Amino acid sequence: MKILLVEDDRTIAAGLEYSLQKDGFETVLYHDAKSAESFLTKGLNEVDLCLFDLSLPDGSGYELCQIVKKHSDKPVIFLTAFDDEVNVVMGLDMGADDYITKPFRIRELISRIKSVLRRYNLHLQTQPKTVIEIGNIGINTLEGTVWKNGEEVLLTALEYKLLLIFANHLGQVLTRVQLLERIWDVAGDFVNDNTLTVYIKRLREKLEDDPQSPTIIKTVRGIGYKVGE
Repeated sequence: MKILLVEDDRTIAAGLEYSLQKDGFETVLYHDAKSAESFLTKGLNEVDLCLFDLSLPDGSGYELCQIVKKHSDKPVIFLTAFDDEVNVVMGLDMGADDYITKPFRIRELISRIKSVLRRYNLHLQTQPKTVIEIGNIGINTLEGTVWKNGEEVLLTALEYKLLLIFANHLGQVLTRVQLLERIWDVAGDFVNDNTLTVYIKRLREKLEDDPQSPTIIKTVRGIGYKVGE
């Protein structure tokens, strides 16, 4: 399990990082909001839980929480020196999963972290999956939106449907015939082989870091295409 920790007090941060790692967690540590925001646009999928100090030198944990909840349902715990009702309610209303008031005992914090992770994992098991992650690409099937490195990618209806076909068959090699049959079914319009080539090219241009050397939509020579391992 990997935790993103954002805490501007370097003494507290060092102690927290040491204790979390000693308890078996991996950590990613930042001391300011700007650095954390930069990480969230690229590495949010890498972490399992976010631990944010509310008061940061260049922002607040509230702002970071908004970024997290906008693009995922990753759990967030606030570290706060304020124990008044307004701050607590504001944090929870933004989607935070828990908060702990400074000063706190490290064992209590770790217990809270494990409790939130248990609830989160149970939620994942009992709820239909609405966010599909493929590397740095996120597909929110409930909203019909696609994100790359935290920024929304605008797709046409057919581009989105083609991507969704790949996302629902991760790790499988799909032939061009299979893709054409599925696009016909979901779009209700005729799509020929040349049009499929064009849409694959457009998707790669929008999603791949280097469309000429695709790592997301891979060509399986002589057979078709494959997304995911």
